Amino acid sequence: MNWRERFGISGSTLKFIAIITMLIDHTGATVVYALTRQPYITANPETLALVRHLYTLMRDIGRIAFPIFCFLLVEGFLHTHDVKKYASRMFLFALISEIPFDFALKPSWFYPSKQNVYFTLLIGLLVLWGITACYGKIVLQLLILVAGLLAANLLQTDYSYKGVFLIEVLYLFRFSKLYQCLGGAAAISWEVPAPIAFIPVFFYNGKRGISLKYFFYWFYPVHLVLLGIITKCILPMFA
Repeated sequence: MNWRERFGISGSTLKFIAIITMLIDHTGATVVYALTRQPYITANPETLALVRHLYTLMRDIGRIAFPIFCFLLVEGFLHTHDVKKYASRMFLFALISEIPFDFALKPSWFYPSKQNVYFTLLIGLLVLWGITACYGKIVLQLLILVAGLLAANLLQTDYSYKGVFLIEVLYLFRFSKLYQCLGGAAAISWEVPAPIAFIPVFFYNGKRGISLKYFFYWFYPVHLVLLGIITKCILPMFA
């Protein structure tokens, strides 16, 4: 038993880190951002500066979430017994999450110009599925990768083609945790401080941890609905 297996972080612990930092990020993007527009905040320059600083801090913390979700997607792909079922579940929650995503983070509940992060993860998963099905056919694998990058860009998914590219980098370096973390950090380096996410990823021990599968799937749309209600229904009452 190596040190990582004895003292490392389980998959469920990584998921909790991801959803907590995501919650902090989305709370900043919705509730705290809305506060910067409230008259009782803007009337006091010192309070406004403090709220804006809090907003920036929360958004920075939130950058940790997405790389961890991408890493967990790759791990899920490597260990799943049914990729088709995995992809179907991802597609279902992408559809379920779209209105909550728009409601919380966009100007209206229907905002077709931007798609939620489940679509990014789904496209990344489909690319992994495709390139493994075409093992040894380099040209075809490259075409599948390019198609995935273009699809994410065309659909304007959260993190777009950069998110899909990160997923593929993490899969490419899957045989070495060090190279995987370094490659992932480089692939997401355009968004500081997202590379910090690969510190806990490096300590992943390969164990599943506690099983709360559907909790993690449902957390995304449910927390967005709640944040949307707070931002667009409750806060305006105090304006």
